[in-house]
Amino acid sequence: MTHPRLFTGDTLVIATHNKGKVPEIAALLKDHVANFPSAGELGLGEPEETETTYIGNAVLKARAAAIASGLPALADDSGLSVDGLNGDPGVYSARWAGPTKDFTLAMDKVRVALDASTDRKGDRAAFICALALAWPDGHVEAVEGRFEGRLTFPARGARGFGYDPIFIPDGYDITCGEMDPDLKHAISHRADAFAKLKARCFHTG
Repeated sequence: MTHPRLFTGDTLVIATHNKGKVPEIAALLKDHVANFPSAGELGLGEPEETETTYIGNAVLKARAAAIASGLPALADDSGLSVDGLNGDPGVYSARWAGPTKDFTLAMDKVRVALDASTDRKGDRAAFICALALAWPDGHVEAVEGRFEGRLTFPARGARGFGYDPIFIPDGYDITCGEMDPDLKHAISHRADAFAKLKARCFHTG
């Protein structure tokens, strides 16, 4: 069995053109990495997300950024998987919001699809976050985090983003849209994924 590859540099490219993601990821890894240039800042192209899994899309984005920049790169892919919709919207979670990224529309699509589903598995759902850390030689380490819960309608709360207002995490009676953001970040799919990535690829001692 091969051991995971450890990250040993001081610069990690964040494979995104979303400026909001960079400080969030930097805050999670600041004890291990000094510099966090983004793919957008480096003028790197955005590969088309053609994979059908979260891990697949994260690997595709991380590998493209690492090879183009000559530096290790980290990418994520995340979404909402609803049991009663066979995992949809899944990797297409952002696309359900349409070109204007209207998640009110996306949440309504989920409600309508669930109402029409004959394969009702209740209201169970999970947010999923895949992280891929790639090196310029093509090597990739990937992990996946999960945040289990259930859906509720109508949407509640304006503190989150995306599908947060219809998602109630297990053990809570409020949606992520009503939850203190610091609490959500501490228990979320992204927190789970980063904990796994740190344990796998970074010296945590």
